[in-house]
Amino acid sequence: MGGVIGFAKKNDCVMDLFFGTDYHSHLGTKRGGMCVLEKDGFNRAIHNIGSSPFRTKFEEELEEMEGNMGIGAISDSDPQPLTVYSRHGDFAITTVGRINNKDEIIAELLKDRPTQFMSMSHGNINSTELVAAIVSTGRDIIDGIRKVQEKIDGSVTMIIMTKEGLYAARDKYGRTPLILGRSEDGYCVASESFAFINLGYEYKRELGPAEIAFITADEEKTVGEPQEGMRICSFLWTYFGYTTSIYEGKNVEFVRNRNGELLAELDGDMDVDYIAGVPDSGIPHALGYANKSRVRYARPLIKYTPTWQRSFMSQNQKARKHVAKMKLIPIFKLINDKKFVLIDDSIVRGTQLMETVDYLHNSGAKEIHVRSACPPLLFVCKFHNFSRSVSDLELITRRTICELEGVEHEQITREMLDRYVDPGTPEYENMVESIREQMGFDSLKFQTLENTKKAIGIDPCKLCTYCWDGKE
Repeated sequence: MGGVIGFAKKNDCVMDLFFGTDYHSHLGTKRGGMCVLEKDGFNRAIHNIGSSPFRTKFEEELEEMEGNMGIGAISDSDPQPLTVYSRHGDFAITTVGRINNKDEIIAELLKDRPTQFMSMSHGNINSTELVAAIVSTGRDIIDGIRKVQEKIDGSVTMIIMTKEGLYAARDKYGRTPLILGRSEDGYCVASESFAFINLGYEYKRELGPAEIAFITADEEKTVGEPQEGMRICSFLWTYFGYTTSIYEGKNVEFVRNRNGELLAELDGDMDVDYIAGVPDSGIPHALGYANKSRVRYARPLIKYTPTWQRSFMSQNQKARKHVAKMKLIPIFKLINDKKFVLIDDSIVRGTQLMETVDYLHNSGAKEIHVRSACPPLLFVCKFHNFSRSVSDLELITRRTICELEGVEHEQITREMLDRYVDPGTPEYENMVESIREQMGFDSLKFQTLENTKKAIGIDPCKLCTYCWDGKE
């Protein structure tokens, strides 16, 4: 997915920028970047963070950068922030989101005006560079940001740094959060609300959908009014967001605990010895389930974090698979001859979860009843790069549907998919049972969409649930 952060201070911001950007590391595993405005212009650094944490790559920059304004990014895709020389003067820009009509916009820009883009590997164009090019077509930066919001199919949230201040703009439908913090020394804006707490900033407010704020060390003000029609990503509370994050006033940990409670209500009484969460993604949901069911919570598998914090650090699937196995260490006394309800936040491809269950069985577990804390994922997100899935067929649900229907992926219709979205249909039950058989679980259940919305607790009309029901 990725995350962005920006600071405008009366004093030097580099240390805040370093730690604030690092606090977004859970949102991306590919690249990190920082850019500060110095006396003679922008000073920028971008590093690959696929095989080592952000902090280790940017410690040298702490000695080399100095400035009162800065922006940072954790990216799962293109390198950023970028620096731009445009008709609006020099600016630096960082973005988070996804552009589905990239080719059409590039063709339009090349046709209408003398424009060129730096091509990356395989001829791809950096999405942040494309956003900067659209911004440059506006009468000014604010008008340019509005053009981005109008033209892009997908979503783009951005921070633009000029010599005068920061422009922070949330995407058109508020799918990605953007949150303002304030201290005695200035202001900051970030994708994650917790990223500035330990830096001495207090939460001030969240930007509304399509809102544009201008930020200096002395003030923040709205220069582009928010619009109606929020569709914030529900997966923030299920998967993306860090447990200390707050979106639209709802804390992630509390939502996940509540989600687990609702899962327990769906199950009723279960004849098991322990409730467990897949480390660490399923733990908050499992705690909620255990508290509601009054079945003991246990940790049969412990994640070894000193060297491998994340199984998906490596860009290589084979290496990720190996790391995922190596980082989990069993406690045999808890596992042997015991029955578990095992909860994970979601099931995407299903590969790692299946291997985790196999590991528990091979370590002596008697029964493993798997619960997914969200509904079946039937659609790859059109608005965020939430995983490395580039095709619907990479989802275990889609592959299963093809097998059940006896058709190729291209032959699956929307009408067909709707029958698998509805948990009250035979098709849904057959899909879940088929997945259970493939993955070797003793039983399998998914959270319902209604319970997911209930756990989040905001107006359901403001939630995007596309990955589950295909509705934009």
